[in-house]
Amino acid sequence: MMRLSCFCQHLSMDSAFKSPIFHPTASFSHSQVSFPFFSFQAQYLTLNKLPTILRCSNSSTISSTTNGNNNNMAGLPVKKKRKRYRKQYPGENEGITEEMRFVAMRLRNIKGKKVSSDCVSDSETDTENTPSDQEKEDDSETVKSGENGGDGEAETWSPTMEGFLKYLVDSKFVFNTIERIIDESDDVAYAYFRKTGLERSAGLSKDLEWFSQRDLVVPEPSNPGVSYVNYLEELAEKSAPLFLSHFYNIYFSHIAGGQVIARKVSDQLLEGTELEFYKWKGDVQESLKDVRKNLNMLGEHWSRDDRNKCLKEAAKSFKFLGQIVRLIIL
Repeated sequence: MMRLSCFCQHLSMDSAFKSPIFHPTASFSHSQVSFPFFSFQAQYLTLNKLPTILRCSNSSTISSTTNGNNNNMAGLPVKKKRKRYRKQYPGENEGITEEMRFVAMRLRNIKGKKVSSDCVSDSETDTENTPSDQEKEDDSETVKSGENGGDGEAETWSPTMEGFLKYLVDSKFVFNTIERIIDESDDVAYAYFRKTGLERSAGLSKDLEWFSQRDLVVPEPSNPGVSYVNYLEELAEKSAPLFLSHFYNIYFSHIAGGQVIARKVSDQLLEGTELEFYKWKGDVQESLKDVRKNLNMLGEHWSRDDRNKCLKEAAKSFKFLGQIVRLIIL
């Protein structure tokens, strides 16, 4: 009896220290906890919610969702940034040749003579490509005696035979150069300006031969002509748009102002003789119009930066040509 009692006591002690057994129930708010020799009930709080599953999410997704919510907050309209448009240059709508014409008009207006209200107001809006005051003073004589028939200063200068021969020689040197570059260049842009009907080198050769037959000494090209030719050759290799700016303005200036020079020289030095330099086959204005059309067409494909540089080169062209014209009165 005593052994049985000890055995039961030992068994009860071993079992008492074993892990408790939980009996969860499905419909009650408590679980039954039982040990081999004693049991008790432990109440616990139950939440009638589905289990929450936690996971990692992409931060960019959260950020974009948050930004989207902020942007659409309260349904406020999004204010678009106002687009600013560049103000056009004078004559830009009609083409690069018209822009260069405005440069010539601006140069002619250096002494406060108002050419037109539109021209003055437009030119004041663009100072980036306006030549300096010194350049304007140097170029004014050429433009005044050229573009608008030589009013003013063209009536005051008196040509000399020696100076006029220098002018013809330098002019031939310049026209020979630009016509040779156009004919020999592989640049496709120059192909549009071959055999335009404006070529002058052949007529100048005849005129200089005519003078030499009258025992007049035909000089070598002078410094103004040589300087301009060197500049043109360098420019032709570097940039077709810039060279074509000079090409156009050389012919434009000769056609516009050449008639004034021809009339003065013919009356005072040549007893009414008309030189080949001032004769054209066909309508010269139509030929110039075709050149202008082709140049405007090419200019549409040039950047605004290249067009701005062309306007600066137009002013340089008038400066070089002015130095050659001044040879007549030396």
